[in-house]
Amino acid sequence: MRILICLCIGLWGSFSYSQNKETLYDFTDLPQSLMLNPGAEINFDYHVGVPFLSQIHLNVGFKGASVYDVFADDGRNINDKIENTINTLTSNDFFTLTQQLDLINFGWRSKRDKNIYYSAGLYQELDLIAYFPKDFAVLAYQGNQDFINVPFRFSNISATGELLTVYHFGYNKKLNKKLTFGARAKLYSSIFNFRSTKNIGAFTTIETPQGNNIYQHIISGADVSVQTAGYASLRDIESEDNADGAKKVLNKFIGRAFLGGNLGVGVDVGFSYQLDDQWSITGSINDLGMIYYTKDVETYRARGNFAFEGLETPITDNNSQDILDELEEAIPIDTLNTSYAALRPVKLNGSIKYSFNRYDNGTCNCVDPPYQDAFGFQIFTQFRPKRPQYAASLFYYKRLLSFLRTKLTYTVDDYSYKNVGLLISTHINKINFYISANNILEYSNLADARGVSVQLGFNVIM
Repeated sequence: MRILICLCIGLWGSFSYSQNKETLYDFTDLPQSLMLNPGAEINFDYHVGVPFLSQIHLNVGFKGASVYDVFADDGRNINDKIENTINTLTSNDFFTLTQQLDLINFGWRSKRDKNIYYSAGLYQELDLIAYFPKDFAVLAYQGNQDFINVPFRFSNISATGELLTVYHFGYNKKLNKKLTFGARAKLYSSIFNFRSTKNIGAFTTIETPQGNNIYQHIISGADVSVQTAGYASLRDIESEDNADGAKKVLNKFIGRAFLGGNLGVGVDVGFSYQLDDQWSITGSINDLGMIYYTKDVETYRARGNFAFEGLETPITDNNSQDILDELEEAIPIDTLNTSYAALRPVKLNGSIKYSFNRYDNGTCNCVDPPYQDAFGFQIFTQFRPKRPQYAASLFYYKRLLSFLRTKLTYTVDDYSYKNVGLLISTHINKINFYISANNILEYSNLADARGVSVQLGFNVIM
């Protein structure tokens, strides 16, 4: 069990992701900024992303600890470091995993109204969040001997995960010289989903001096469930004895990706407003929507109460099977096929920016923004099962040359207070390439980093 806990903590620190894209937000040189704010003020006439390469997004981070805290070669005993890490983490610490890949992305300016810009495409997304099950990590690693009369709460168990494709169509219009508004309609096709939230109940060991034994172990008010969509059929494939299992799984994933999965709808809304020639503000709401799970759904739910007597350890080799049989009878695991719906993780963005160092002297009606420099402040919020995640960034934008633009950010978020990011975008004729990295100060020791992010892409922009 201790080996399992050790591996879980290691994975926890190694594969954790966040949705914030602070370097890309309001970087209006790039068409991908429309995906974060459909109301971004853009000046190009059309764009085409290189299929499968227009945006590759990977953002790694962790709240609470790092791999280095457990595996550092510092002379300390690893068991002591694991125990210290478990004691340091709380049930509100979490890891998130979000990966995105643009499959198709393109846009064009309306011929009838030059103030309107349309965009559309298809992307794949993986989104996962799991909160650290503090109580049960302590129970598994340290046992309950030192926690008499202390409840281990099932509410610590909270996680959701989704693999899906998103079809989208965006509308962006410059309403007047100051205000630009945009909206994006989304159609979600879920490939796989699981969620376990709002669990209740507790496991408690209490002293019973008048009883037959010293301790009584009580599961009270338990109501724990795991909802799944897309899992049951994959489990059936796995149970089949043939060599085509991997191919069948891949075919199912492809079919669900192309509107054969559980479907949902959503919308993004955003705006940009010029306070004057140099000051501007922006704001957006992303993934305001819901997916309806009606196909291939299974919910596993356990409800009830149970009590048994024993010494410090709840189950021993001598009585384990009897106790497990009694537990299964008292708190059976029911398998349900009830449809359910789930909200998408809503995201909010906002910024204020001051632009300066004009290079066109006010005479150029050009594709690019007329200022070489800008600085400002951005905020980001994402709603999650237990509480929202927040981030705030200071940024500096610089147009170094006609073909080279950069953005430098300093971000404070749940993972780090020293997250420095850099985006570099090149524009050579119609060809654009951009690359961005966050938390670059931590690259010298990735094991000790609380967050590492990389995103890149290729576009044709006119």
